[in-house]
Amino acid sequence: MRALYALYSGPDAAQRAVDALQAACADLGLDQRQIVVVSAEPFDGYDFSDQHAHNYIFPFAVLGGLLGGIAGYLLTALTQKAYPIFTGGMPIVPPWTNGIIIYETTMLGAIVCVLITLLVTARLPHFGSRVSDPEIWTGKILVGVTNPSENSRREIEKRLLQAGAGEIKLSA
Repeated sequence: MRALYALYSGPDAAQRAVDALQAACADLGLDQRQIVVVSAEPFDGYDFSDQHAHNYIFPFAVLGGLLGGIAGYLLTALTQKAYPIFTGGMPIVPPWTNGIIIYETTMLGAIVCVLITLLVTARLPHFGSRVSDPEIWTGKILVGVTNPSENSRREIEKRLLQAGAGEIKLSA
């Protein structure tokens, strides 16, 4: 993946660059998804950071908890019915011990679903190429366009420079 990008020292300059690129999308034949912003830390209150703030961890945790609770109930109930021991009308395992197993499988289901959701939304592991620059880890913010057409390259460079970029880079 090729990318044309610039590095900015602060979130205000990065937001200006993102706004300039988004305003030029129609003129340059770009898609909004081609605009890339990479930083070492999140910046709350900026549009380039807030567009990725929504996640699905909570609903999937609830779903995992429900599935884990159902699995725990079925485990205890079916296990008790599979071993028909004469107990004089009393259950083989008291309800409180069933509750402990159901609680533990509920928590296990929620935790496993949260971990899977976290890995999927973070795109881990990722075996493809990504846009990066070593200066990101010193506090710079990368703003660029992936796979720009040759016709729009000059205009993208101009927009990035107007937003306050010191240098334009092209990744291979």
